[in-house]
Amino acid sequence: MPFAALGLPAPLVKGVRAAGYTNPTPIQAKAIPMVLSGRDLIAAAQTGTGKTAAFILPILARLLEGGERLRALVLTPTRELAAQIETNARDYARFTDLQVGVVYGGVPIGPQERMLRGHGVDLLVATPGRLLDLQGRQSVSLDEVEVLVLDEADRMVDMGFAPDLRRILKLLPDKR
Repeated sequence: MPFAALGLPAPLVKGVRAAGYTNPTPIQAKAIPMVLSGRDLIAAAQTGTGKTAAFILPILARLLEGGERLRALVLTPTRELAAQIETNARDYARFTDLQVGVVYGGVPIGPQERMLRGHGVDLLVATPGRLLDLQGRQSVSLDEVEVLVLDEADRMVDMGFAPDLRRILKLLPDKR
């Protein structure tokens, strides 16, 4: 089954093809239609099975239907994983006008603030600590987030991020 059969918009299918993928993996084939229909999802699969595309592609499809503002947030435990997810999302969205951004600690905060305050983003990939830093500096608003992904949620809790996750959840709209 090709990606087009999953109900993804043509620009995203084109982005997936340009990234070198022709057919979805089993987790993608199961998850993408569910997420496109608006259902919540908890999924587990081994590394290398395409989990990132399984959640990013339907999120990007949803973002194509709305206005330009931060509407989707992906939280992840490490900057390496955040950068990887952001790269994949940019690749898939390359034939759209969607803006994807990433914020994480260990680098200067100024350029991240300028990105968020300047042109803004539709999808933000973040580590919890840096997101809270930026929110505390009023550089990012989470008021219109419609979609939240906790990637490697178990690992974030194991790493001590549970209090940060609770703080972030309180900043998000109740309906998401």
